[in-house]
Amino acid sequence: MLKLLLIQAGTPNALDTLATEPNGISTKFFDMAVKGGWIMIPIIALSFIAVYIFVERFLAIRKAGKFDSSLLDQVKVFITSGKIEEAIALCRSNPNPAARMIEKGISRIGRPLTDVNAAIENVGNLEISKLEKGLPTLASVAGGAPMIGFLGTVMGMIQAFYDMSAAGNNIDVTLLSTGIYQAMVTTVAGLIVGIVAYFAYNILVANVEKVVFKMEATTSEFMDLLNEPV
Repeated sequence: MLKLLLIQAGTPNALDTLATEPNGISTKFFDMAVKGGWIMIPIIALSFIAVYIFVERFLAIRKAGKFDSSLLDQVKVFITSGKIEEAIALCRSNPNPAARMIEKGISRIGRPLTDVNAAIENVGNLEISKLEKGLPTLASVAGGAPMIGFLGTVMGMIQAFYDMSAAGNNIDVTLLSTGIYQAMVTTVAGLIVGIVAYFAYNILVANVEKVVFKMEATTSEFMDLLNEPV
């Protein structure tokens, strides 16, 4: 309000005063990151790693979860007709973990059911490990980014106290601003990356569990199919 009155009153240099006043709200994020020091480099690198892993795994898991519910019915028709090769070809045309597990089970038809079940479980374990690829790294980012941010905090405070001791009785706020700024920026950046990576990790884990449930349900139906009397 005071600024508006000054302009209306035609106070000399009023506009110049407004133009030259600092505006901390408009400080760019890039400038803040630069002032955070070199410790921001690994934090930013971890953020890119987390985003890449989340996007790549999210798409892969979603693709793995798409399963044609009519596949088992078609497999049953082929098996009862003795068309084993056709059943295997049908499974290979469906690129998802459940279809690959069924394919392995079909290739073991004629052996004891325990052997068939063991072969399916082995393939299932391999498929689950593929789905979980990258999740340990994402979990490490979720835990490591805040720690790196805290490291930057400690380093910034050390710099601030060092500047205080070096200044002696001539302590100036500007001498302390660099270290304190670094401490605050790295802490916030590390926490942001860690929190986002934590939620991303849990989202992927939940999606993997849904796919695993579908795999177990499908293979259970397949084993029931083999146990049906001819």
